[in-house]
Amino acid sequence: MDREQGTLYLVATPIGNLEDITYRAVRILSEVDLIAAEDTRHSLKLLNHLQIKKPLISYHDNNRLSRAGELVARLKKGECIALVSDAGMPAISDPGEELVRMCAQENIRVTVVPGCNAALAGLVVSGLSTQRFAFEGFLPHKRSDRIKRLKELSNEERTLIFYEGPHRILNMLADILEVFGERQCALARELTKLHEEVMRGNLSELLSKFEARPPRGEFVIIVEGNNGEDKEESPDLSQLSTEELVRHYEEQGLSRMEAMKQAARDLGISKRDVYRSLL
Repeated sequence: MDREQGTLYLVATPIGNLEDITYRAVRILSEVDLIAAEDTRHSLKLLNHLQIKKPLISYHDNNRLSRAGELVARLKKGECIALVSDAGMPAISDPGEELVRMCAQENIRVTVVPGCNAALAGLVVSGLSTQRFAFEGFLPHKRSDRIKRLKELSNEERTLIFYEGPHRILNMLADILEVFGERQCALARELTKLHEEVMRGNLSELLSKFEARPPRGEFVIIVEGNNGEDKEESPDLSQLSTEELVRHYEEQGLSRMEAMKQAARDLGISKRDVYRSLL
């Protein structure tokens, strides 16, 4: 390990099965000067299992900005630090992004120790397309914000990957169904653990299952991309009446006056004629 300068190691840890830790991860965790952990109590259990004794310091959502400066200062002094989350890859829906950015700005070496990732694990067992996919993580908690984000994603053709906990997944699935329409979906929970479960079907079927049996555990939700069937079809403007044409442009966000102007251009008539038609 390079002792002339500090190095930040982003170390992936098991998402369930402790046997999934890599040889390299064990070596790095054994060699670094300090381990920054999302939850020190949780990470201590892993270190005890691996028989590794190293100083631990907390690095979580509530202190990530203030603590990042402290970690960068220690790295600049030559210490080597491993960053771990509770499970999976740090900085993926877990703290780490700001710390890596600060290290990059200070020209501090950052390297990754790859390993488990719940999103990719869920994707490959989903039975849905793995050729092209987009990771969204957790959707906004507030419903209006969640609906807004889903509308932005509704025409996305790639397979979509989300995270969600048991208390909000029913509302989340209902909102996806409302915005996306019926699509194929897979729900993966307890991945790599004894009670691993992958449920596959269309959105309404899976929603019905959870309404009958309350969900438990953290979920990876994989949703089929838009295959063209549920895309909103553009209307044939030539078949619309003057009133329908004006309404169409208003729905696209134009003011009443601008919608009338655009309709007049489409129809090859004056704006006054459009106004008279509306009367």
